[in-house]
Amino acid sequence: MKKRIKLKGRIKTFMQFSLYLGILLLAIDLAVFLLDVRAGALLLGYTVFYFAITLTLYFYNKPVIMHELVSFATEYGQIQRKLLRELEIPYALLDDGGRVIWTNAAFENVVHQPKGYNKSITSLFPTITRDKLPDDSGLDEAQYELNYETEEYVAKFRKISLKEMAENSDLIDAEGYDGYLIAVYLFDETALHIALQEVDDQSLAAGMIYLDNYEEALESVEEVRRSLLTALIDRRINKHIASLDGICKKLEKDKYLIILRKKAITQLQETRFEILEDVKTVNIGNEMAVTISIGIGVNGLTYAQNYEFCRNAIDLALGRGGDQAVIKTPDSITYYGGKSQQVEKNTRVKARVKAHALREIITAKDRVLVMGHRMPDVDSFGSAVGIYRIAKTLDRKANIVLTESTSAIAPLVDLFKGNPEYDEDMIITGTEAMELAESGTVLVVVDVNKPSITECPELLKYCKTVVVLDHHRAGTETIENATLSYVEPYASSACEMVSEVLQYIYDNIKIRPEEADSLYSGIMVDTNNFATKTGVRTFEAAAFLRRSGADVMRVRKLFREDALEYKARADAVSQAEIYRQSFAISVCTADDLPSPTVIGAQAANELLNIRGIKASFVLTDYQGKIYVSARSIDEVNVQIIMERMGGGGHINSAACQMEGTGLAEAIGVLKATLDEMLENGEI
Repeated sequence: MKKRIKLKGRIKTFMQFSLYLGILLLAIDLAVFLLDVRAGALLLGYTVFYFAITLTLYFYNKPVIMHELVSFATEYGQIQRKLLRELEIPYALLDDGGRVIWTNAAFENVVHQPKGYNKSITSLFPTITRDKLPDDSGLDEAQYELNYETEEYVAKFRKISLKEMAENSDLIDAEGYDGYLIAVYLFDETALHIALQEVDDQSLAAGMIYLDNYEEALESVEEVRRSLLTALIDRRINKHIASLDGICKKLEKDKYLIILRKKAITQLQETRFEILEDVKTVNIGNEMAVTISIGIGVNGLTYAQNYEFCRNAIDLALGRGGDQAVIKTPDSITYYGGKSQQVEKNTRVKARVKAHALREIITAKDRVLVMGHRMPDVDSFGSAVGIYRIAKTLDRKANIVLTESTSAIAPLVDLFKGNPEYDEDMIITGTEAMELAESGTVLVVVDVNKPSITECPELLKYCKTVVVLDHHRAGTETIENATLSYVEPYASSACEMVSEVLQYIYDNIKIRPEEADSLYSGIMVDTNNFATKTGVRTFEAAAFLRRSGADVMRVRKLFREDALEYKARADAVSQAEIYRQSFAISVCTADDLPSPTVIGAQAANELLNIRGIKASFVLTDYQGKIYVSARSIDEVNVQIIMERMGGGGHINSAACQMEGTGLAEAIGVLKATLDEMLENGEI
């Protein structure tokens, strides 16, 4: 049905005003009739004449006025249309389904489409789907960033109600007008983004470079050639930084401060910090290649914050074993390199200094709580026993936090439970430990530096004084604000570190055979019977424990396996899949065993005995989680692989946990991670 155009508002009132005056005149005529009939009759005649003239003019002139109004509106609309058409801002109108119904010239030039283009906006900008447009659900405006060809735009969408347009008009009645249109504005921000990116690229980043094995490398070369080695290293580092338009300043004999533009950091990332490998090629007869660690801080609010970031980054790089670069920003930490094993330090100066610091901390407190990681292994419990002995030697009350004992450490725990030589509360739960924690308590965390996987993470909040002793490479998540942190990735085990500390805590310290066996067991298990990660100091620590009463045969008997465990490990080895001719992947199905994750780790070690295998991965489904044990010998850094999957560990012994996923899906994630890292040259 065709709708008539109706007048409304002020113009309607103006057109009908003469009729309203006529009605008022009739009311006056009635009053006059009451006073004088002849005067009333005369006024009535005038009133009739007035109405005749007014109605004639109203009905005669209304079409003319309406025609003039429509003509004016049309001409006005044409002017608006022309202005919109020639508007320099790209502008378009869409219907409520997202289809283009009108565009101006600027919009047509942007999308390279002719006038009259009436397809969906999604055909022009695939990222703008129908659900992103304003609709009846209450979304009246929307704004999105678009990349179209080589330009960058901000697209603003605004809902235009047809009914509201009619209601705002002084000419047209809004009755019967439904639906809406969508207005689209494109704002070209390409130049702005380029300018902002240029400013961002020119912002400064702070960095530090440390020579990891400076002293050891110098000792491996003739004395007369040491200055030449140092000069060549300096030249390589300075030349590389200068090629990036950066500044390099030598602070100490093995430390450099570097200042770079942020754009240079991107270049370093693209080359995956080739300077790490470049410095290793310096060789003038030195038996040991020089490796460096790099820490870079960027995107801080101030230069001072960038410097603080770079200090934290270099600490992380050194704590992870060196030979790598770490970039720290306010939101993330990125690692590069770290493919080589850290060289063992022959000097024990650091161990002696840490031992003296630990003694000072313990003697200043009344109680010592010792905590390892969740699902403890032999190394975790053995090192905890070593700290327990230190505390008792210093005449302090000590407790080992162990909520649940696993089958892996059950033989060791049985040595102390019920033993009259030890307190009944030597081993307590995490809940009991939190009740004992107070201002006079020091918490010693061993064999772990990741707070979320400690035996009782809440205990870290209760204790103000925390000491960390660990041999795992530090990751993004670390125990913060530790009073004393002794993290040495070169060490074979936490038990090795504690054994060294024991020797400096007290002269001629006495260790009971049970304690010596526990520490010796930790070293033996973590080194796979002294086959991996062993150095001079490993054997020196083992010799100290042997002198203190550790018995090799007694330890071997403690860790003889159950027949079911042996069979489960053999099954995991026999079912292994060789992936990409270098990686062994298997599943440990040991549901009826108390500690299947330990069997999985042992199976991963066994798989390394297969010729051609660079790394092994064994997955175990246990208590609703997938536990992945990763092992390698020397060609692959399994730590960075496990870090990519949310875990961590050593360069050749690492692990991770995956929640909310099945075995098949977890294997798929592992394979995808290996593929990606191989393609990027990370492993």
